[in-house]
Amino acid sequence: MSGYEVAVRAGAALGEGPTWDAAAGRLLWIDILGSRLHGYDPATGRRRVRTTGQHVGAVKPRAGGGLVLNLRDGIALLDPDGAFRWLRREAVPGRRANDAAVAPDGSLWAGTMRYDEAPGGGTLSRVTGDGRAEVVLPGVTVSNGTGWSPDGRLMYYVDSPTRRIDVFAYEEGRVTNRRALAVIEDGAGFPDGLTVDADGCVWVALWDGGAVRRYTPDGTLDRVVGLPVPRVTACAFGGAGLTDLYVTTARVGLDPAPPLAGSLLVVPDAGRGMPQPAFAG
Repeated sequence: MSGYEVAVRAGAALGEGPTWDAAAGRLLWIDILGSRLHGYDPATGRRRVRTTGQHVGAVKPRAGGGLVLNLRDGIALLDPDGAFRWLRREAVPGRRANDAAVAPDGSLWAGTMRYDEAPGGGTLSRVTGDGRAEVVLPGVTVSNGTGWSPDGRLMYYVDSPTRRIDVFAYEEGRVTNRRALAVIEDGAGFPDGLTVDADGCVWVALWDGGAVRRYTPDGTLDRVVGLPVPRVTACAFGGAGLTDLYVTTARVGLDPAPPLAGSLLVVPDAGRGMPQPAFAG
């Protein structure tokens, strides 16, 4: 399967974290190393860019309006009027934020990693709307894609160097019974960001794999979307019907970089996404 289009031609160093903001009718995504928050309205083509002041790992809509940011030094809020404030500041030298996702209960599951990618130097934490946080998974190396099954009973997760997409039983903010759903074979890249569609299938971006893959709930690979850049970072469904698959890419470490590296790509009518919960803060 192929058929991608260029949504936003950009030169992001490390494009990441596409998220459909249903209330605003826009696709949010970030450039981690460029410290930039991007907004794109596919209906009008309008684009907006805001600098974040420090490296940003993820952005998600909030239930009351505005955005929540997973930043290098902690979790921050952007209010609807654009005002910035910290929800939870917890700077750790040598560590930065990475991917994040909102759970069915409205909590933010925020990942971190070491800049030097030291094994076990990162975490996955659950952050509630009032700023309370608990480390759910310590000893993570590169915390990446996180998502939930349509019934909310399973959580999928990627720690990229393991080459696995893991699945947990999920109940009331707790995860148990970790196992591998799928393992990415040598030479096919590393799993990065992921999303879960309305059929319960897991779509995962492959860093240094030049593709997005779709796995069924039993771990069977049933679709591959080839893309013109090697460093594919994350994917999410968006658009009015949640049928278009948006894909972020990176150009960091590529010399020379392919022309579309760092752009936001889209695969029209790729499947059916699910409405995503907003952060409860």
